[in-house]
Amino acid sequence: MFPSLVVTRDGLRANGLFAQAQADYLDPDPAAVAELRTLLAQHQAGVVAHFYMGAELQGALYACDWPHIHVSDSLVMADRAIAMAEAGAREIVVLGVDFMSENVRAMLDAAGHKDVGVYRASAQAIGCSLAEAAESRAYAAYLTKAARTPHSLHVVYINTSLRTKAHAHNLVPTITCTSSNVVQTVLQAFAQQPDLHLWFGPDTYMGHNLQSLFENLCEQPDEVIAALHPQHNQASIRALLPRFHYFQQGNCIVHHMFGDDVVQSVRQHYPQAHITAHLEVPGEMFELALEASRNQRGVVGSTSNILGYISEQVEQAGPEVRHLQFVLGTEAGMITAIVRKLRELLAASGRSDLEVEIVFPVASEAIAVTGDATLPVVPGVMGGEGCSTAGGCATCPFMKMNSLDAVVDILKGLDGERELLRKHWPKTYQETIAGQTVAALGSQPILHMRGFQRDKVLPESLVAAIRG
Repeated sequence: MFPSLVVTRDGLRANGLFAQAQADYLDPDPAAVAELRTLLAQHQAGVVAHFYMGAELQGALYACDWPHIHVSDSLVMADRAIAMAEAGAREIVVLGVDFMSENVRAMLDAAGHKDVGVYRASAQAIGCSLAEAAESRAYAAYLTKAARTPHSLHVVYINTSLRTKAHAHNLVPTITCTSSNVVQTVLQAFAQQPDLHLWFGPDTYMGHNLQSLFENLCEQPDEVIAALHPQHNQASIRALLPRFHYFQQGNCIVHHMFGDDVVQSVRQHYPQAHITAHLEVPGEMFELALEASRNQRGVVGSTSNILGYISEQVEQAGPEVRHLQFVLGTEAGMITAIVRKLRELLAASGRSDLEVEIVFPVASEAIAVTGDATLPVVPGVMGGEGCSTAGGCATCPFMKMNSLDAVVDILKGLDGERELLRKHWPKTYQETIAGQTVAALGSQPILHMRGFQRDKVLPESLVAAIRG
């Protein structure tokens, strides 16, 4: 059985050591929260953070009533940073991996906020296995093939560096996507350019899952397909499949864990649970969640989609429902946002008889001894990437390089010159590509996505580039 957290109107119950390690930080130290707020106010600073931050850090952020704090998936982080700058924030701390701070820096610059400081939590590089896959020679060869194929569009997952985006856009017309908008991006691209060749990357699992989704749609009635995208039907979906390509050698080390071993355990021990799965998980978990979603007992999508689905099920629970159980098919850091939302919903409902259980597909034995007197054990093995489905943790070692202490140290460092925090600045690139800086060229695919999000169609300039 996997560890789990049970949320009720009146409290929490942790089952297993891993769950307890998460629960311990959901109600943070008031003194730490007060210090954080004082420093943020003193420096007119904002914080944008990813859902995958550790429980200690997220707990403090959610408890802090400073207006310039936002926790979300990667899609919204840069937008919220811009909104904070427009509302008067002079400094932005970005809690995530390095490509996230790069994106925030680039988008602030594009929006006319070059005077706003941007900082990473760690002076060391905060990597990402998925982003690094897009820096490989194999991905360069993949893009070269795309560039040699007429009417090609490269759809690149936003979880990549500005350098990747810049080099890709120089080779082949490129638009970024996230897990929450990738399906609509792909379908809209084929609707606007029926003879398109679309090259998705670098996430192999997401690419495979998209292909499986489209193959499944070929068997669905036209009205079901039209509800997903009004310009498509069985014939158009079947026609696009041979021209949908995805990279075969890239994955996230955390989502890689959700393979067949986990799926078999979920099927055996949680037959009545709602199944949630991020689009980045392996095919076995994707198929399980897709099957559950067809039966109105699950969801496949982004972190925001997962949070929205759980919230909706709790809101719609009738008086006969006393226990709701959800398998969390993504990084364990999501639990802080989920518990916070569940507490709000259960308090508003007034129901003391309803409990909501969040199941972590990890082993409760996955606890490492640190030797530290204050925090003697931590979730996960010390090697981080050594986590496994047999005895590992669904937690990203790179995301956990962000900490509350690091945020406090950066804010205190703002008492001096920004130059003293140079090691915390987002990575910058000195090279130019086709006469443009990496930041300027790498921003274009993001801006294309912003245009698509706003207008629901691909920008005409991008379509013109595809047509050559």
